[in-house]
Amino acid sequence: MKRACVIGAGFGGLALAIRLQSAGIATTVIEARDKPGGRAYYWERDGFTFDAGPTVITDPACLEELWALTGHRLADDVELMPVMPFYRLNWPDGTNFDYSNDMVSLRNEIAKINPRDVAGYEEFLDYSAGVYQEGYVKLGSVAFLDFASMIKAAPALMRYQAWRSVYAMVSKYIESDKLREAFSFHTLLVGGNPMTTSAIYALIHKLEKDGGVWWAKGGTNRLIAGMVRHFERIGGEVRMGDPVTCIETLGNRVTGVVAQSGWQANFDAVASNGDIVHTYRDLMRDNASAARRAKALTKKKFSPSLFVVHFGVTGTWPGIAHHMILFGPRYKGLLDDIYTYGVLPQDFSIYLHHPTVTDPSMAPEGMSTFYALVPVANTGKLPVDWAEIGPILEKRVLDEVERRLIPDLHSRIVTKFHYTPADFTGDLSAHLGSAFSLEPLLMQSAYFRAHNRDEAIGNMYLVGAGTHPGAGIPGVVGSAKATAKLMVEDLA
Repeated sequence: MKRACVIGAGFGGLALAIRLQSAGIATTVIEARDKPGGRAYYWERDGFTFDAGPTVITDPACLEELWALTGHRLADDVELMPVMPFYRLNWPDGTNFDYSNDMVSLRNEIAKINPRDVAGYEEFLDYSAGVYQEGYVKLGSVAFLDFASMIKAAPALMRYQAWRSVYAMVSKYIESDKLREAFSFHTLLVGGNPMTTSAIYALIHKLEKDGGVWWAKGGTNRLIAGMVRHFERIGGEVRMGDPVTCIETLGNRVTGVVAQSGWQANFDAVASNGDIVHTYRDLMRDNASAARRAKALTKKKFSPSLFVVHFGVTGTWPGIAHHMILFGPRYKGLLDDIYTYGVLPQDFSIYLHHPTVTDPSMAPEGMSTFYALVPVANTGKLPVDWAEIGPILEKRVLDEVERRLIPDLHSRIVTKFHYTPADFTGDLSAHLGSAFSLEPLLMQSAYFRAHNRDEAIGNMYLVGAGTHPGAGIPGVVGSAKATAKLMVEDLA
């Protein structure tokens, strides 16, 4: 059997490993941390379970396919629970908007804010369906290895005005400022600025409409655990808590990997689910081609980071939706601060995650688990001391949740902690503390993103948010499909 190594047990790495093992390639996953998951890590504190994220599961069919490769079922390892509404959006003036794929309910929600936008939404939905077909169904799991592949895809992308931003395209159909925010915020979930991210990413709306939004019972970590269980069931090997320190090369070929413990093994191919700059700059530091690649990658634009406050509280809150967006008083101005100016503004928008409203097992009986997430500039733009700033921002975030949703929040908190850009750097070796790798701009997409297979080192591959098609669970699982196809063909 040919042997392959996948570095990193995130969603992309595990999806790739399952595909390779299913194809008869003996595959080893090696993970630096004590638990699998990468950005889908988790903590257990004082009886509460806290998922690091991601928390929004869409397109379950792309996950079911991983089990079906060997005649198994996702449902045997993971229970997916529907989330409804998908999101509740809330503005400072008290306006709420429940976002879902119940079309009667959704039209009513739109009409409450601006009746004239109901017809515009229908047109936007048609547009979203078109870009979904071109950008996700046709291209989402196809590797772009040369410029010719980009040229081939260009006519369809241009037909859907890919050069325009998601916000600009939404604004073409929708006139209400609130509804423009409601139908453009999704790019933030994959690290993109709605004002600059290519309109192709409007496909997310169609993706959610058709596939729904789901939750894995016990947390996103249970979906990761199910992937590990299935991978080992079909013969794969997982090594935990042993960071790879070197990807060994000889000329233009990878020969094996070395781990911190001293463990070393030779492989016919290696794929990295780690940070792309860390992979090329640190793990392949002795290879001249990799050094050039690392230098080129550092010149690209990386997505923002995140500041996340995890907290467990007494009481249950059936009136607070599973996913909420608490918009601040500004939209474009706040995005400019985060993506362009690199300042820490006084105001902010919050993504509030409340899993216990769907799944009470995430907290002790009669209690609730939350996290409040605020996008912040990456450390290249905002080089602050997070040990000093973190506690200050944590209090500001909790104060805002208390003001808008839970009046006595501070007195109810049983346990809390926060996670900063410095933690993304320390725990995940994330370049600039970025939470989503490369920013999803048009000129950093498809062929212009880091390639699924290295051009110079023929048996070195990438999987995950930094390569095509990008971040988010469907994105990294799609990258695994694209990379696996290349590896299986190359190792045949």
